[in-house]
Amino acid sequence: MAALGELQGAGLIEKDTNDDVLWTWSYPVVTADFRDVLLYKCPLTSDCPYTQFIFGQHKHKWFYIATQDVANHPTLTKVKAFSLVLLCKDFNPEKYKALSLILYSTFMRTGSPSSMLESYLSVLTKGSCPSENNGTFLVQDFDVRKAYAESNLSELIEMFGMEAILIYTAMLLKRRIVVYHSNVQELLAFTRSLPALVWHRQNWSIMSPYVHLKTQELESLNSILLMGFTDAAVENHTELYDLYVNLPANEIMIATHAKSIFGMGKLHKDIAQTMVKCMEEGNTEQQIIKVYKCYHWKELN
Repeated sequence: MAALGELQGAGLIEKDTNDDVLWTWSYPVVTADFRDVLLYKCPLTSDCPYTQFIFGQHKHKWFYIATQDVANHPTLTKVKAFSLVLLCKDFNPEKYKALSLILYSTFMRTGSPSSMLESYLSVLTKGSCPSENNGTFLVQDFDVRKAYAESNLSELIEMFGMEAILIYTAMLLKRRIVVYHSNVQELLAFTRSLPALVWHRQNWSIMSPYVHLKTQELESLNSILLMGFTDAAVENHTELYDLYVNLPANEIMIATHAKSIFGMGKLHKDIAQTMVKCMEEGNTEQQIIKVYKCYHWKELN
C-alpha cells in the first residue's frame, strides 16, 4: 500500500476561446511557484503539439502533462484545449500517461474537473480504478523497472559511435550532463535512457529531462546530474555542465573545466568498441545494459 502514496496532486490548465491560458483547478493544492513552472511548460503556452505527453522533475517532484485539443467539443464549449497535470513522487511515464487518459476522458465527458476525483482517489487509496474501455487501471501493472527499461541505448551508440563512451564515463563518475534538442519528444526519449548506462544504481531521480533557462528552475538543480533543454542558448551556460550533448548536431562537447576528467584509457576504448559491436549485431537493450554492467564491475575490481 505504501506505493500508492506516490500520487501527490493534480491540476487542470485550460485555454479558452479567447486564447487565455489559465490554471482552473487543483487537488489538493499546488503552490503558486509550481503552477508558474507548469504553466510555461505545458503545450498550451509553448510550441509543442497538443497531442504530446511531456514529463519532468522540479524540486524533487515529477510532473506529467497530458494535453488535449477540444475545439468545438459539445461539453467544453468555452474551452479550446486543456492540459491535465499529475504531480508524483516516482518516475513512471507509462503509468501516468495511462492514468491521464482515464482522467481527461472523464473530464471531457462531464465537463467538470471534480468528476476526475473519484478515479484519482480510487488510485490513491486502492491502487486501481475503472478505465474507459471497461477494463481496470492497476498500479501493480506498472513496475518501475519496466519504466527504467524503456531506454534506447542502441540509438545512443548509433548516433555517437565510439564517443558514446564519454556519456557513459560522465554517468559513471556522476558528472553533470546537459542534453539539448529543440524537439521536446526527442529530448525526453533520449535523456530518459541515459540512467540505464549505470543500471546498477536504479536511480532516475538524478534526472530533470525538461528544464527551462529560468532562475526558479536553475536554482533547484543542485542534486540533478542529467538535464534536458530545448533552448540552444544553454550551451553558453558552461557552469551547468561538464559534458554537453547536442542531439541535432550529433556532437558531444567537454567543458573546458572538465577536460582532465575524461581521459580515455584502454578499458574505455574496449567498452566503446564492444558497444558499437553490440549495436551492429542487433543486440537488445537488455543485452546492451548487461554489457555495461559487466564493464562496471571490471572498473571496480
